Amino acid sequence: MSATAYAQGLAKTAANHVPLTPLNFLDRTADVYPQRTAIVHGSFRQTWAETRERCYRLASALARAGIQAGDTVSIIAPNTPAMLEAHFGVPLSGAVLNAINCRLDADGIAFILRHGECKLLLVDREFASLVRRALQGLPHPPRVIDINDLEAPTGTALGDTDYESFLAGGDPAFPGRWPADEWSPIALNYTSGTTGDPKGVVPSHRGTYLMSLLQMTDWALPRAPVYLWTLPMFHANGWCFTWAVTAAAGTHVCLRKVTAANVFAAIEEHGVDHFCAAPIVLAGIAGTPGDQRRPLPRRVRVLTAGSPPPAAVLEAVGAMGFEVDHVFGITEISGTAISCAWQDGWDELPASQQSRLKARQGVRAAALEAVRVADPDTLVPVPRDGASSGELLIRGNTVMMGYLKNPGATAKAFSGGWFHTGDVAVMHADGHLQITDRSKDVIISGGENISSVEVEEVLYQLTGVLHAAVVAQPDGKWGEVPCAFVELKAAAPAITEADVMAFCRERLAHFKCPRRVIFTDLPKTATGKIQKFRLRALAGSREAITQLAQ
Repeated sequence: MSATAYAQGLAKTAANHVPLTPLNFLDRTADVYPQRTAIVHGSFRQTWAETRERCYRLASALARAGIQAGDTVSIIAPNTPAMLEAHFGVPLSGAVLNAINCRLDADGIAFILRHGECKLLLVDREFASLVRRALQGLPHPPRVIDINDLEAPTGTALGDTDYESFLAGGDPAFPGRWPADEWSPIALNYTSGTTGDPKGVVPSHRGTYLMSLLQMTDWALPRAPVYLWTLPMFHANGWCFTWAVTAAAGTHVCLRKVTAANVFAAIEEHGVDHFCAAPIVLAGIAGTPGDQRRPLPRRVRVLTAGSPPPAAVLEAVGAMGFEVDHVFGITEISGTAISCAWQDGWDELPASQQSRLKARQGVRAAALEAVRVADPDTLVPVPRDGASSGELLIRGNTVMMGYLKNPGATAKAFSGGWFHTGDVAVMHADGHLQITDRSKDVIISGGENISSVEVEEVLYQLTGVLHAAVVAQPDGKWGEVPCAFVELKAAAPAITEADVMAFCRERLAHFKCPRRVIFTDLPKTATGKIQKFRLRALAGSREAITQLAQ
């Protein structure tokens, strides 16, 4: 048979080719499990049938309000039912969902609204005064709709109507505006600001669909998980778990404020068996005083990603009974497509060694096409020796479409046909990669590279340390040296700078040890990442001085 025979009569049709989108998950779950609980929010309960109706009402109301396909609709809210509904209702109207970090300042919010060209803004009333300040500087402010969440603190009205009234004007029979091409934007997610330079990441319907299925398979979500929203939904659309948990016909347990006490209460009261959390959240759980801890009534699985988690924290939460899986994610790939795939025989290892293995980011998921640790310029992979450093490069169908209105940054990020993460990593002999630093966080002292993560790992071993971060500070002799910022637990014993330095000198080469220790509450993003650019400014690093001069 000639190859050309396969080019005849085998075209795409409506029967065999439908654009991929995670929006389809809503209809399937509501059709199959209409009376199953979809959302828990304090005393509030909502079924999947009710959730579908509200999402289509939202889509219809947006269309009736003049929102066109491709318009940006923003939302500023914590993890609430309205935020989850927006993940379906906004794109079902044909618009692009822009979930904004509610912990930003007014200037940061104003920048996003202006840069993203927001046409309509949904605002939880807790943040009304903040958003009012942000809107004052906009030449063309968007229409505002108030969200009166049942658990929100009292706040003044900002919009011309409220969310429930707006939905009431929508048609639950609205058919939705579905993407004609799966290579269409579904969301606009701004980077978290750990570098001080947020960019608008644009994921596609196709990419988020595939990432949702990847999350279900790589973490092996069971049927009907009870998922606690400790991870902000505004962070890369909750790593696509907004859509993945829906596809699994699970229950979304909303949480306005993430504290260790609230996590333990939700596990006990709502049957929570899954949640995602940054390492800094796990550190808070591990540091919970014994009299405030509650025994786990069931198996509770945790997915952690963000900054590299300290092995000491992983060991501590593991000892409490949590089953922790470590993964790597970044906004530009819509979620966590690299995970520490547990190997046969590792369960028999000592707990401390298991924690060190779990601290590795791991290997690519089956639905991610390629991962490489390589020289960022030549793209030549580094040796698999666990010591040679390179940049983590990724290639696959969950990678973003690009940065909004920033072709230069997009081209740089995709240089050589790979997405350049900016993370410095090593590759171990077994093929598991491990991130050792962000490229900008490597400290070069006297010509020697110092991994800030390595020093932080040691600091976390010191009794009483809750959070730690290490950055560079200028030094007349060595160029730069490590400066440690330490946040202590509430009931920690007295610890001095000399104590920290002595502890490090017993465990690290002396040139890697901090030359200065500052005790303070560490600045963090909403997802728990420590904002090292602020710490570098406090330490007076050369990079911070350069940024301030620009």
